[in-house]
Amino acid sequence: MKISMSALTVAVIIAASPWAAAQNVAIVNGKAVPTARVDALAQQIEASGRPINDEVRAQIKEEVILREIFMQEAQKRGIAATEEYKTQMELARQTIMIRALFADYQAKNPVSVADMQAEYNKFKAANSGKEYRARHILVEKEDEAKAIVKSIKGGAKFEDIAKKQSKDPGSGANGGDLDWAAAASYVTEFSEAMVKLDKGQMTEVPVKSQFGWHVIRVDDIREAQLPAFEEVKPQIEQQMTQQKMAEFQQSLRDKAKVE
Repeated sequence: MKISMSALTVAVIIAASPWAAAQNVAIVNGKAVPTARVDALAQQIEASGRPINDEVRAQIKEEVILREIFMQEAQKRGIAATEEYKTQMELARQTIMIRALFADYQAKNPVSVADMQAEYNKFKAANSGKEYRARHILVEKEDEAKAIVKSIKGGAKFEDIAKKQSKDPGSGANGGDLDWAAAASYVTEFSEAMVKLDKGQMTEVPVKSQFGWHVIRVDDIREAQLPAFEEVKPQIEQQMTQQKMAEFQQSLRDKAKVE
């Protein structure tokens, strides 16, 4: 006798097979929850820098199952028909589309190594020259500054006076040390007085700036020490990528007809 299997029997066999089970992470209230949802969430988590191990994957699986349960309940209650839901869905759709647009633009318009090298060369040209290792003592009154100059000439230590009397909280505690910096890093009055000094020299006359009165000493002078291109390449790439994206966004805004 010839035996035939019904369509229902075939469906049961397929559903019970390992191949079918691999397609679904679970069956919730009779509805299959595809494993692809777990994979998608796992990819998002990996992209954020968190490694995926068995424990994390189990947590993701439970999250996907809970989402399905909550979604089914929301559908039962007619949430999808509410105006608030529709508005939020539209905003979410826009966000995803815009993110995809920007990702597409960035992938098709990468910053080239040549562009990064050119940007580095501009930075290098603008920051080359001399650097100064200077100290200063900042006080409020000219007479006080003149007295400090006289005291130092009389043998008092610059560093000790800076610690006791300087109004600059950043350098005062370090004996007035400003570390290495280019002259352009300081206000004009300070830098103009500083660059006239040789190594080991101190200003004979206090220097007035918007901050008060300065007594300045140059401890050392050297050629500017700039990082190599490879050291700053990631930062340059990030900055230029952001700049290109901002220009792309502005170009779209400029071309749009807004009434």
